[in-house]
Amino acid sequence: MKYDYLIVGSGLYGAVCAYELSKRGKKCLVIEKRPHIGGNVYTENIEGINVHKYGAHIFHTSDKEIWNYINQFAEFNNYINSPVARYKNELYNMPFNMNTFTKLWTDVFTPQDAMNRIEMEKRDSYVSNPKNLKEQAINLVGKTIFEKLVKGYTEKQWGKSCEELPAFIIKRLPVRFTFDNNYFNDRYQGIPIGGYTQIIEKMLSNVEVRLNYDYFEHKNELKNLADKIIYTGAIDKYFDYVYGALEYRSIRFETEVLDMPNYQGNAVINYTAREIPYTRIIEHKHFEFGTQPKTVISKEYSSTWKVGDEPYYPVNDEKNNELYLKYFELAKSEKNVIFGGRLGQYKYFDMHNVIKSALEKLREITGE
Repeated sequence: MKYDYLIVGSGLYGAVCAYELSKRGKKCLVIEKRPHIGGNVYTENIEGINVHKYGAHIFHTSDKEIWNYINQFAEFNNYINSPVARYKNELYNMPFNMNTFTKLWTDVFTPQDAMNRIEMEKRDSYVSNPKNLKEQAINLVGKTIFEKLVKGYTEKQWGKSCEELPAFIIKRLPVRFTFDNNYFNDRYQGIPIGGYTQIIEKMLSNVEVRLNYDYFEHKNELKNLADKIIYTGAIDKYFDYVYGALEYRSIRFETEVLDMPNYQGNAVINYTAREIPYTRIIEHKHFEFGTQPKTVISKEYSSTWKVGDEPYYPVNDEKNNELYLKYFELAKSEKNVIFGGRLGQYKYFDMHNVIKSALEKLREITGE
């Protein structure tokens, strides 16, 4: 059987492409190496709770077109992302705002108090030419915020001390002088009622899908099966790491069911102390305001990535971006292959950006 498109990967990018192309009468085959569809947005129902198996996914966008598009496939609730940071035995609201500052400093009551305190700390420790992330972060928010809310979390995320990390990693740290715990500034925000998997199921409802089907294991039999390939895997792997492997950070999850209705009272709590090995705990039921008798939590451990591990976050530093450009040039020679998504484009995308990128590419290839 001949297909118009072979789509490698059933995450958001691949699923949007499959949905839109099948609507246009194109015959698509989607192959997925995992035993389920959805890529990293996959949610699994455990104890009546939709568990985000690959980390918290909160849909947010200011693009009304993208918001309307995703709402075709599910009804979204009014969840607002308001994470809490725990430093040792202290709890702080995120992002940095007046709720944070009035707990950090007992003499801060007004926005002007907070501004004065932060400016004083920045001035006391200012480095005119910051050589590392520590110096850059203190330049931006001062020593107290850095020590309690930035340092340990960042070191766990990157697996290096802040003195070893380059300054450009942190270009800005959002500081709000209002009592507003809404993490995102976007106009539209929420979680699909019933989880994300249903969205991908609807997108792929008229498309042939093969699970547990690795592109590289079946490459020979697939090469003449379709006129074009949409590839959403790692671009360096596609070219057999000819220039070397791009770097990623990976994540390990420890998920457990607890025989209690409420473990931490919030969907996301970040652990910012370096000695706590995990970066955060997700309590999944709070994404959908669940009232189930049990709860499910996931501890997230940031880890060093090596070839064969699951890549999560591209390390978009100068060295890796230059390496990606070499692969990007190689990709241009693959006339019948479209590289898309977080791994195919070696870029950290939020979900709304994945959808927008896929729709833009589809307009380009269909001429619409």
